[in-house]
Amino acid sequence: MTTPAPGRQPGPAVDVKKVPEEEHQTDIYERPAAAPVAGPASSGESGPSRAEVCVVACAEAWRGDGAILASPMSLIPTLGARLAQLTFSPGLLLTDGEACLLAPGAPGGPGPGPEADGTGRVVEGWLPYRSVFTMVASGLRHVMMGAAQIDRFGNQNISCIGDWARPRAQLLGVRGAPGNTINHPVSYWVPRHSRRVFVERVDMVSGIGYDRAAGLGPRASRFHEPRVVVTNLAVLDFQTADHAMRLRSVHPGVAVGDVTAATGFPLAVPGDVPVTRLPTAQELALIRGRLDPAGLREKELP
Repeated sequence: MTTPAPGRQPGPAVDVKKVPEEEHQTDIYERPAAAPVAGPASSGESGPSRAEVCVVACAEAWRGDGAILASPMSLIPTLGARLAQLTFSPGLLLTDGEACLLAPGAPGGPGPGPEADGTGRVVEGWLPYRSVFTMVASGLRHVMMGAAQIDRFGNQNISCIGDWARPRAQLLGVRGAPGNTINHPVSYWVPRHSRRVFVERVDMVSGIGYDRAAGLGPRASRFHEPRVVVTNLAVLDFQTADHAMRLRSVHPGVAVGDVTAATGFPLAVPGDVPVTRLPTAQELALIRGRLDPAGLREKELP
């Protein structure tokens, strides 16, 4: 169960306005209407889909991270991490999910068990699972997790819905979320942005948000950094004076009101909200031709 939020850490101030919370709520399992497709690509091919915009938005979460372990959860964040490694973040480390670090290889080239899409990747190191915990404790990882619930300060719930003693739904459990959020950067991927995911108060805290981290004191929270939340509608971050969630950008075809209506708490909204950037011609070619030629990314969005 959650407890009252302690004092909050100071942070960089931004000029924002608060959008009041809507009164209605939709069911957590309700699928929203299909999102409109993004505008035309500069490549001359068909315009990028919403899923492809989300892949690039996830990739951007790792920009500038250097040689750390990227740990994406689910397909679109995985495509994002691999895209970042192939383009602007070549130092990123990615694993096969078992014990090997994999570097990009030539398309269709040799590798340990060529992938179904024909992209052979090359083993560049040995990272057994036990060693991952050393990287976690050292702050040498940036994970992109999911969230059944997340609140305005980034407290995340993947454990249960309802009262902890008698939940309405049992989920994954807290897993590694507490250690992740207190030791290294954490971002989130939410494929269905709704008021039952973005809640005023999570039913149970799995990942630690900014308000609770502040209550632990500066030594315990010195590596705490929830960074961005990418959804099927927008990109959000916590770059406000009190680290409350802020709307960073809206995806092409999405209005600011669409995002605030699908969020169950007052969201910090800058005066000028940009549109999430589209994939470049190179990125679109990599996504479609090398990373996911089967188009499985499209099945991850409503």
